[in-house]
Amino acid sequence: MKIISLFNNKGGVGKSTLGFHLGHALSELGHNILFIDLDPQCNLTISGLEKEQLHEIWAEEDPYIDDYESASKNIEKYNEAISKPRSIHFLLKPTEDGLNELEKYPKPLSLAPNLDLIPGRLSIHKFENKIAERWSGAYQGDNLTLRTITNVRSICEKYSEKYKYDFVLIDTSPSLGILNKTIISTVDGFIVPAQPDMFSLYGIRNIGNSLELWQREFTTIYSLISIEKRKKFPNKFVQFLGYTIYNAKKYQKDPPNNKYNLAQAHYYYVEQIPGVIKEFIKKDNRSNLKAEIMEAPIGGDAVMHTHNTFPSVAQALKCPMWKVPDVYSALLKSNPGYLKEIELEVNHGSFGKYKATKLQYEIFAKDLLKRVGSL
Repeated sequence: MKIISLFNNKGGVGKSTLGFHLGHALSELGHNILFIDLDPQCNLTISGLEKEQLHEIWAEEDPYIDDYESASKNIEKYNEAISKPRSIHFLLKPTEDGLNELEKYPKPLSLAPNLDLIPGRLSIHKFENKIAERWSGAYQGDNLTLRTITNVRSICEKYSEKYKYDFVLIDTSPSLGILNKTIISTVDGFIVPAQPDMFSLYGIRNIGNSLELWQREFTTIYSLISIEKRKKFPNKFVQFLGYTIYNAKKYQKDPPNNKYNLAQAHYYYVEQIPGVIKEFIKKDNRSNLKAEIMEAPIGGDAVMHTHNTFPSVAQALKCPMWKVPDVYSALLKSNPGYLKEIELEVNHGSFGKYKATKLQYEIFAKDLLKRVGSL
């Protein structure tokens, strides 16, 4: 099992949309996938769940998020709570409150065959605050601090042991704060979705500078703790798996304007990305990739160009873009009132374009699999 995070210091790059479709593509290629949503905005969760369903999950958890120890004393309600899918904050809450870990882990939500989800929750900032409060204890080898820092990875491992996941895909916020420091520093690899603009270039620079600092901190911690405690962490510090341009404007005329068929203003920034990666993401954090692989976007231009309104329609229907025609047609027959409720109208002439996105994401997924194989 490998734990992969999608991460960029710039928001609005389509990270959650890419992650959602990547997970579906990998699952349809025969891999067993778990999503974990650690972005407080919960966009990955909303891509797969109806808001009413998510509200129900959160409402049942509220007493535990407020005071886990007191709420869990009602054994009957507690057993009922953990018999259903729960959010990632619920799973992290015992550690946040300094209590024993869960003896039984709730089943994840099933989104599709081979694809499960542990939903996000807006309250995850409380866990982040606790990491900050305890951080200095890591240098003394404090057990609770180390458990707090490594708990996301521990949850990934426990769920993977039970459900035999091949990959855990973690969605994160654009922050360089302490929550993302612990997530990114304890996963196996990360990919950077980027838009072709100046802000994404600076986002990659910031990631590289932060990684260097984080690795220094973790190396110091490793040198001060016992070999047994070191086993809680990955054997190797996180590795960069590559980048992709996402939601870029396609050059509409023939012949193509450049090798990625982008508008020239966008291509100008894309050309600069490999140099920025080489300069700011140090060799220690990309030692698994040969230079020519590192410089090329994952999957080439397979998922590079904008899908226009397709992702919004897919999110409304809670499915990947290539399944929109089938899901929409089924709902049109069985529940047309639902389509009216979400004010959704799909142009049937675009069905072929929706379905064609599957091949694009498969190309992206297969290239990523090759890179993950180098870890």
